[in-house]
Amino acid sequence: MVVALEGNLGVGKTTLIKGIARALGIKDEVTSPGFTIISEYLNPRGLRLLHIDLYRIEQIRELEDLGFEEILNNQEPEKLAISVIEWSDRAGEFIPEESINIHIHLEKNGYRSIQITGLNL
Repeated sequence: MVVALEGNLGVGKTTLIKGIARALGIKDEVTSPGFTIISEYLNPRGLRLLHIDLYRIEQIRELEDLGFEEILNNQEPEKLAISVIEWSDRAGEFIPEESINIHIHLEKNGYRSIQITGLNL
């Protein structure tokens, strides 16, 4: 599963990922991967959460060099994961069509508006 996050700096993308990790039962401290780009967390049942931060990605070629497509499309049972991607707009066509897309916008009054697409309820 891929969750693609978009929104300006400081709107709460990492905070949302911390909430997802907590809901999955992950006890580790979740921080932005920054220079490492990808952080991996494991919940008590063995489900992996990949926190991917593309803020520092400047060219799509960098994702190719990382093996980004293989990371997102891995179907090996022991490597299946929920991949949550900050700054997903920088990944272009690498984001699968069946992704859940979340756009967070900070309103002038300090509230956030959140638009979620790709989720069939």
